[in-house]
Amino acid sequence: MLNRVILIGRLTQDPVLSYTQSGKAVAKFTLAVDKGIRDQSGRSQADFIDIVVWDKQAENVSNYVKKGHLTAVEGRLQVRSYETQDGQKRRAWEVVANRVVFLEKRGEGGYSRGPQPQEGAPEDADEDVGVEDLADEPPF
Repeated sequence: MLNRVILIGRLTQDPVLSYTQSGKAVAKFTLAVDKGIRDQSGRSQADFIDIVVWDKQAENVSNYVKKGHLTAVEGRLQVRSYETQDGQKRRAWEVVANRVVFLEKRGEGGYSRGPQPQEGAPEDADEDVGVEDLADEPPF
């Protein structure tokens, strides 16, 4: 069996970083992924996918990506079931990321659209990892 998701999109808000009781870092954000179609008024349509990132990568995401930043995510789809306070059963679909690639470099006054992607690391990292690395492996 296989559960693998690869997405490229823009963050809809800054990531929210928190810590579990045991001290494990977790960051959550929503990625707007273009559907490749337009509505009747000509505006692009997007899906909004919830992303969860753990450990050091969560801290890096929180420190180095912001709302609007182009980002690639590789991970697995997770479905959680829960019950609301009024007793209704709900399901939440989210991608648990095992790899986040920053596709824009942080520059003066914000992010530039340069071809210098980075994977969960500060902008002065020695090794750049691009989205083309994600394409090396088949999605099935």
